Amino acid sequence: MAAQPGPPDDTSPGTDDKQRQLDAVRVDLTGSELTTDQGVRVDHTDDALKAGERGPTLLEDFHAREKLTRFDHERIPERVVHARGAGAYGYFQPYDDRLVPYTVAEFLADPSVRTPVFVRFSTVAGSRGSADTVRDVRGFATKFYTQQGNYDLVGNNIPVFFIQDGIKFPDLVHALKPEPHNEIPQAQAAHDTFWDFVGQQPETLHMVMWLISDRALPRSYRMMQGFGVHTFRLVNAEGKGTFVKFHWTPVLGTHSLVWDEAQKIAGKDPDYNRRDLWDAIERGHHPEYELGVQLVAEEDEFAFDFDLLDATKIIPEEVVPVQPVGRLTLNRNPDNFFAETEQVAFHTANLVPGIDFTNDPLLQFRNFSYLDTQLIRLGGPNFPQIPVNSPVVPVTNNQRDGYHQHLIHKGRTSYSENALSDGYPEIAGPGPDVFSHYQEKVEGHKIRRRSNSFLDFTSQATLFWNSMSEPERKHIVAAFQFELGRVTDRSVRATVVDRLNHVDHELAVLVARGIGGPEPPAAVVDNHGRSSPALSQLSTAMESAATRQVAVLVADGVDGAGVSRLVAWLREHQVVPELLAPSDGTVHTVEGDDLTVDRAITTMASVLYDGVVVPCGPDSVRALADNGYAMHFIAEAYKHHKPVAAFGTGVDLLDQPWVSASLARDGAGVVVDQGVVTTPVAGEDLATEFAEALRAELARHRAWERPTDAVPA
Repeated sequence: MAAQPGPPDDTSPGTDDKQRQLDAVRVDLTGSELTTDQGVRVDHTDDALKAGERGPTLLEDFHAREKLTRFDHERIPERVVHARGAGAYGYFQPYDDRLVPYTVAEFLADPSVRTPVFVRFSTVAGSRGSADTVRDVRGFATKFYTQQGNYDLVGNNIPVFFIQDGIKFPDLVHALKPEPHNEIPQAQAAHDTFWDFVGQQPETLHMVMWLISDRALPRSYRMMQGFGVHTFRLVNAEGKGTFVKFHWTPVLGTHSLVWDEAQKIAGKDPDYNRRDLWDAIERGHHPEYELGVQLVAEEDEFAFDFDLLDATKIIPEEVVPVQPVGRLTLNRNPDNFFAETEQVAFHTANLVPGIDFTNDPLLQFRNFSYLDTQLIRLGGPNFPQIPVNSPVVPVTNNQRDGYHQHLIHKGRTSYSENALSDGYPEIAGPGPDVFSHYQEKVEGHKIRRRSNSFLDFTSQATLFWNSMSEPERKHIVAAFQFELGRVTDRSVRATVVDRLNHVDHELAVLVARGIGGPEPPAAVVDNHGRSSPALSQLSTAMESAATRQVAVLVADGVDGAGVSRLVAWLREHQVVPELLAPSDGTVHTVEGDDLTVDRAITTMASVLYDGVVVPCGPDSVRALADNGYAMHFIAEAYKHHKPVAAFGTGVDLLDQPWVSASLARDGAGVVVDQGVVTTPVAGEDLATEFAEALRAELARHRAWERPTDAVPA
């Protein structure tokens, strides 16, 4: 990744403007008195006005009527898709001016400009009440409050989509949502109608491979990639266009949960991802993402074996490298979820000078659909006046009236052109800050037909499969077996297996075996053998353990000195340790002190942590050994390939038949084997070598080489 730019100028245009704008509408009720919506102070709000203590309620109680009416109408329709989300404010800053030859979009090309942003992450299929960790696509939408107007990069954590033409979008969502006859299942693809749709629409195969992979189970929004999905255009000062694909890459690396974890977290903490984002920002561990671009000259539009306008295709990074151009930092949580995260309105057609569309048929439909949706959700055409949606530059036009108009427009003319108001607002003259649509020649017959260049539905699905590591392949096969195993119609299962046989014969055979269906007898097409190493998550950054959360299991008699040394070292390196004990409160250390614990172990679970440590202390170790919950905690973390560490007598707790790793016994060294970190040393002598080895294992995320078949379920 490119080096981060130096500290930005805090007086950068736009940054302070947006803050002042939000401050102006932020309400602090500290020290205030209760009033009605009209500002009338009230002396009682616990009883409605009645005719006598036990008499009927009176219609004239305007305060009660207003209070109940507001309550009745305080919910707005949830989004049809991307209903469950979490958001944060931050800023974006380019690294340098390398994009100046390609675009007049100042926020992308001027390294002195720091642009305020609001980012919303989301799941796609489930309702607002569903869990965070379901197998699903994740939204990654960014609103840039630029000095040229608002720009929305409305993307996902997967670089392709299910369909090629937006006319199929209602069919896709209807098939993916709960089935209409019984409203089951919630936030899942594992049912008949979705897989029936996949079987009937082979263009979905590439996206389905991503959906069934670990990419659909992100460890955190902070460790999740984002993509613009479509091919867009950058436009320079001369009006010349360049095709562009947008990529967000998390500085912490791209990491995922495993399926067993995801299901358990949905029960233990359904708010897992949104809580993780909120807590990280509150701790000062600000999430960072690098913006990268793939640039393709217009004369090279047809230089590939796929169509750049096809949203079911990627440009492999080995063919067109991703150039890092800037960094996004999220540094502030919203003050009110509804007012900001729920009411933020993104739209793919919110463009600024220097960025334009292509003729991608899916993008063209999105440009219509998003605005139409916001009009319904947010009560009319004035939703851009909601503070989280409003630009930092003045809005001056003749679009007035409508529901929830907050502005008071002066003057007698509301049309253009006019003479009575001296022609104002007047048309802007030509210039880099004025939007001008990219000019291209368009001609052809009016037809309903797909281009032949869109008809390859399998080669990139095969590319994705070929690019996966062995653990990732195992997870894909297991996920297909789970998903299709929940499909009740055997013919739907068979159709999907037949489709997979066009992707890879071995994949289709393994899936068929797992669901008890007939195996395809032979490959339909030969696997082309090409791969793209960048598609595997095992190629991601694995240098940093910052913000990883580690459970330290303690009980009475624990080695307080050793725990204190370890906790201090971890915090110094931005790892987040939490002390878990059989009960909340404090434990007594072997030194005779009281050690405050963070939580009772029974309120948490190993799936909520990135690793686990068992400290020294014979009495503490015996207490944990007799605690079934604690032993399950350790075994489950081991089963999920997470780092497991112990020092001193804590090593004895890992001496289990299901631990295949070597354990440190004698001497003062540190042993690291299959993600298990141990040392016989404890107390004040606990070496930083032990903590550093644990940090390295946390950074690598999982010990995939570890066999876990013998681990108790």
